[in-house]
Amino acid sequence: MKLRLANREDLPRIVDIYNTTIASRMVTADLEPVSYESREKWFDDHTDRYPLWVAEENGAITSWVSLQPFYGREAYKHTAEVSIYIDPAFRGAGLGKKLLQAAIDECAGLDIYTLLGFVFGHNEPSIRLFERFGFSRWGTFPGIAELEGVERDLVILGKRVK
Repeated sequence: MKLRLANREDLPRIVDIYNTTIASRMVTADLEPVSYESREKWFDDHTDRYPLWVAEENGAITSWVSLQPFYGREAYKHTAEVSIYIDPAFRGAGLGKKLLQAAIDECAGLDIYTLLGFVFGHNEPSIRLFERFGFSRWGTFPGIAELEGVERDLVILGKRVK
């Protein structure tokens, strides 16, 4: 796996990978596929401080990981939300572990002290991944999302990385 900073030309592939997760109702609260155009500002909001990386195998993008500011207030500047998305053809091969470890490793150089993951309570594989890396359950928003007529919890997983 080769991890590198994403560039604008990667956006269609990033969006394609994201859109593969919508139908499962396990990963994202989006209910319909998103367009490339709707994600341009999101892409541009990633900075040197809160990067977006893509992972490649043999020159093809297989997955991505991003850090985003938490809550947008200055007092939270040392906290970031981490997100990981993997192409279905590459799931189950350990990429999630590699991506999460890479994000954790980068935090020191980015002046990030705390990482947060927001995971649906029924997404047990993702919860196990975060817990395997020392994240703890810091809170739950019970029944906050409605997916296919079912209310779902959102679990907040946190880890101090500094």
